Order: sequence, then structure tokens, then C-alpha cells
Amino acid sequence: MRIYNVDTMEKRISLISAIRKWGNSPALRLPLPLLKVAQFSLEQKVTVTAEKGRLTIEPVAITDYQLSELIDGITEENSPELIDFGPVVGKELM
Repeated sequence: MRIYNVDTMEKRISLISAIRKWGNSPALRLPLPLLKVAQFSLEQKVTVTAEKGRLTIEPVAITDYQLSELIDGITEENSPELIDFGPVVGKELM
């Protein structure tokens, strides 16, 4: 059952829905009008945060990473230790 309450002046929409089973997982389907008001799109990455009695869905802040920025973030504290897998067996050193 879906009951929509749309406030076009505030660009707000609310609905009553139900959490249902989808495969082995519980799921909540989001109607397209809800996504449009929230300015979300299909396949968009989001963060879902759970608190007692509340779920919050927010867009992921950074979706594209630059390799140079990631490399600049490497420090001795977050760098994994090197593991020796034995002598070279192919063209790894070329």
C-alpha cells in the first residue's frame, strides 16, 4: 500500500510503504517520484546510516578518485608490509 503526501512548494514527498522480502534480504522499494524529489538517480552510490528507529540515505560525497591523490595519502602508518613471494619467475622486473 502506498499513500503519497506531496508538498510541491517545499519539494517534499512522504509515503507509507512496507519492508518486504527480496531474495533472502529485506528490501524497501523506492518509487521514482521519491528519487526525483531527493535528486537521486538509479545506480547512484549512497551511504545508509542506521540509528534506533531511523534509516538515513545520503549520496556518497566523493565518487571519483584521482590516483595521484590516493598515492599522496600513503604513509608508513597505513602502508602494508611487503611480503616476499620468492624469486622472479616471469618478466616482473622488465
